Amino acid sequence: MISAVEKIVIVGGGIVGTNLADELVKRGWPNITVIEQGPLHMPGGSTSHAPGLVFATNPSKSMSLYAKYTIEKFLELEEDGQNCFNQVGGLEIATTPERLEDIKRRHGYAQSWGIEATLISPEECLKMYPALNKDKVLGGLHTPKDGLALAARAVQLLINRTTKAGVEYLGNTKVTGFTQEKGRVTGVVTTDGETSTTIPADIVISCAGFWGVEIGAMVGLTVPLVPLAHQYVKTASVPGLAGRNAAPNGASLPILRHQDQDLYYREHGDKIGIGYYGHRPMPADVASLSPATKNVNEHDMPSRLEFTREDFDPAWKESKDLMPFLQDVEIEDGFNGIFSFTPDGGALVGQHPRLDGFWVAEAVWVTHSAGIARAVAEVLTDGRSKIDLSCCDMNRFEEVQLTSTYVAETSQQNFVEVYDILHPMQPRDSPRQLRCSPFYPRQKELGAYFLEGGAWERPYWFESNAHLVKDLPAEWQPVERDAWSARYHSKIAAAEAYKTRTGVAMFDMTPLRRLEISGPGAVHMLQRLCTGDVGKKPGAVTYTLLLEDQGGVKSDITVARVEEELFQVGCNGPVDTVYFQQEARRQMRSDPSSWVHVKDITGGTCCIGLWGPLAREVITAVSPDDYSNKGKLKYFRLQKVTIGSCPVLAMRLSYVGELGWELYTSAEYGLSLWDTLWKAGQQHSIIAAGRVAFNSLRLEKGFRSWGTDMTTEHDPYEAGLGFAVKPAKKDYVGQVALEGRADEKPSRRLCCITIDDGKSIVLGREPVFHDGKVVGYVTSAAYGYTVGKPIAYAYLPSSVVEGDAVELEYFSKKIKATVRPEPLYDPKMTRLRDVKAEVDVLVAARV
Repeated sequence: MISAVEKIVIVGGGIVGTNLADELVKRGWPNITVIEQGPLHMPGGSTSHAPGLVFATNPSKSMSLYAKYTIEKFLELEEDGQNCFNQVGGLEIATTPERLEDIKRRHGYAQSWGIEATLISPEECLKMYPALNKDKVLGGLHTPKDGLALAARAVQLLINRTTKAGVEYLGNTKVTGFTQEKGRVTGVVTTDGETSTTIPADIVISCAGFWGVEIGAMVGLTVPLVPLAHQYVKTASVPGLAGRNAAPNGASLPILRHQDQDLYYREHGDKIGIGYYGHRPMPADVASLSPATKNVNEHDMPSRLEFTREDFDPAWKESKDLMPFLQDVEIEDGFNGIFSFTPDGGALVGQHPRLDGFWVAEAVWVTHSAGIARAVAEVLTDGRSKIDLSCCDMNRFEEVQLTSTYVAETSQQNFVEVYDILHPMQPRDSPRQLRCSPFYPRQKELGAYFLEGGAWERPYWFESNAHLVKDLPAEWQPVERDAWSARYHSKIAAAEAYKTRTGVAMFDMTPLRRLEISGPGAVHMLQRLCTGDVGKKPGAVTYTLLLEDQGGVKSDITVARVEEELFQVGCNGPVDTVYFQQEARRQMRSDPSSWVHVKDITGGTCCIGLWGPLAREVITAVSPDDYSNKGKLKYFRLQKVTIGSCPVLAMRLSYVGELGWELYTSAEYGLSLWDTLWKAGQQHSIIAAGRVAFNSLRLEKGFRSWGTDMTTEHDPYEAGLGFAVKPAKKDYVGQVALEGRADEKPSRRLCCITIDDGKSIVLGREPVFHDGKVVGYVTSAAYGYTVGKPIAYAYLPSSVVEGDAVELEYFSKKIKATVRPEPLYDPKMTRLRDVKAEVDVLVAARV
C-alpha cells in the first residue's frame, strides 16, 4: 500500500499503462509519470493494431469480471458524444457437435459469473448474422453486452483525462535502466535519443507489453512471455455491406467467433476484418524490431510485421465457405501483428520478488485492460484487489517454468490452443518428466496414470489396482459417467478410495510445497502473518491461514515447529514462498537481530501420506517409535522417527480423513522409504493410490483447497474456516478486519451439496440455481465413493440453508441437488483421532 505523496512511474503508454494511470488518479494518486518509447498518439505496440474484440466469458471468474469492467468503463469513457465501446454483441457459432456442446459449457460459465448470455438456434444465428452459410451452423452463444473496444481512441481519451489531473506523459522516451538502493527501486533511467535523464520513483509499474521482457531483464526479473505474430486481414469492400456502417471502422453486426477453424470476424465499415489463430506459431525477436519513431502510423509500427499470405490461405478458403458473400471479394490488407503469450495463457501481474517497488502488468490484452488496471491500482492503494488476482500473479510459476525453453514451448502451445476445446483436467503433452518424485520408478511399475501440475508428474490412479474394482461391495461400485466427465478419470479410483477407508494406502505428497523457515525472528514473523497460534512448543503442528489486510484468505498453510527456531511450512506454491521471503526481508530491515531465513526444500525432500485404519499396523512393523495415541505422535503433532533405515519427520495429519501420517524424508532416502513401507504393507494388502481418490476423500471430509474453494475474495467465516482463526490472538495481518465477523452471519458461505440422483457428475464452475435464479457456482466437485453420491461445494447466499433443494446446470441440463450439513464423513473426527465411535462411520456416511 502506497501513500499519495509517493512518486509513481509507469513504463508504457498503451491501453494498460493509461488505464492504470487513470485508475490511480481516481483514487487520489496524481503524482504519476508515464513513459512511452513511441509517440503518444500511436505508441506502436499491440494496442495500436488490436482489432478490439471483447468476449467477456472465460473459464476464469476473475478474467471474466476484468473484461466486464473493461466494457463498462469504455462505455462511459466518451468525448463529443462518442464513447470507446461499440456494443454490437458477440456471437460464438458451432459448426461441429463437439463445439455445440462446448458453447453449452461456456453458457454455464457466463451464468456463473453474471454475464448475460443466451444459447440460440441455427435459425437465430442466421437472423443475427445473415451472411453465414446456413448449412454449416449448428447453433450459437449470443452475448449481447460484448462488442468492440476502440482501443486507440480509449488511450487518447485516457491521456487527455489524466493529463488534466496532473499526470505527466513523456513520449518518444526510451527506458534504459533503473536505479536501486537497499533492495528497492528508486528511479528510472531514460533517454530521448540525445539526453539521459533519471526520473525519481518510489513505485515503478512496467506496462510495456511484449517489450516487458527487456524491461524486466534490466532489474534481473524473468518475465515469462513470448511475443508471437497473429494474422489479421481486412477485405476489400463487400457489396453486401455497402452503406451499412460508417467508414472506416463502423460496425453493427455482432463480433463473430468461428472457433472450430480458429477464426474471428468483425466489420470495418463495408469491409470484414478476419483474425486467425490456425497458422504456425511465429515468435518475434523483439531486439530485431524497428524502433518506434515519431512517424508511427496504422501501417508502419514496430508491432506490425510483414504478412505471410501462405499461412493465411486456409483461413481465407474457410472464410469464403462460412460467408458466401466473400466469394468474389479480395484481401485488401493483411499483417502479422505481435501479441504476448505466456506459459499458461494468463496475464502477468505483481511485484518483483526481490526488488521492492517494482511491479509489472504485462501480457494484458485489451479485453481485460481496464479490469486488471483497476485491480493493480487497488492493490497499490488499498492493499488488495476486490477481484482475486491470483490467476495473474507473476510469481505463480515454478523455477523450471521460467526457463527460456519452457517459456518458449508452452507459450507457443497456448497460441495453438487459443480456441481449442480443452478439458479442465487436460495436461500438456510437452514438456513432461521435468519434476519427478523419488517414487516415480515404483509408480511406473504399478501402472500409474500421470497428469501434470506445477511441472510435477502426479499419479491419478494405478492400473495395478484395476483387479480390485470387480470385488468392491455393491454400494461402492463406481457409476457410469458421461463422456466429458469420464475423461482423465478411471473407475479404479473407487477401489483406491475403498482401500483407503477400509485398509491402508500410500499417497505421494511430494509435490506439496515445503518451506524451511528458521532464525531468531521465525516465530515472530509467523505469528505476525498467521491467524493461528504457531508459537507452541516444538512438536506442534498447526493448520492456519494467511490473510490480506482486509481479511481475505491469501493462503492456507500447515506450520510445523520442528525446533525452537526451525519450522517446516506446507504451503500452496511459489506465491506463498515469495510472500514469506518478502516479509522476512522487511522484518530484517526493521530489526536485523530478528532475521529469518526462508528456504524452499521441496525438491530436496519427499513425502508419503500413509493413511487408512491399518496404517499403524504397517508403520510399527518397520519402526521402533511409538505411534500410539498415548505417545508423542498424537493428532497434529510431529516427531523425528526412523522407518527401516530412513530418518523421517513424521506428522500425524491426514487430508483424507483417516488415521495416518505424512512421512517426510530427504530425496536420497525416498525410494528406500517407499520400498520399506510397501514391503511391510503386503500382509495388509497395501496399495498405492492417486489424486482422483484423494480429491474424493478430501471432499467427503469437507477439506478445502485454496484457489478453488477460497481465495482473497472470501474471509475465513464465509469459507467455513473460522476454526483456523484463534479468537484471542492479536496483531496479525488481517486481524483488525476480522473483528466482529465471527459473531456476524455472513451474507454467503461455502456449502456442501450432494446430487439427488446419485450419479450425475459435475466438474466445477457450474451455476447453482435456487428458486429458478442463479445464486452461486460450484467450486470443487467429485464423486463421493464413501457416501455413494456426487459431491459439490458452492458459495451460496445465507438464505439458502441445509436441506434446501437447488439445481446445478451441466451442459444446459439441470441436475437436482440438496444442500447438506458438512462434513459428510465422520463429523466427530473419530477416524482421524483414532477414537471409538458411537456408530459405524462408514455406514453413517451412507445414511
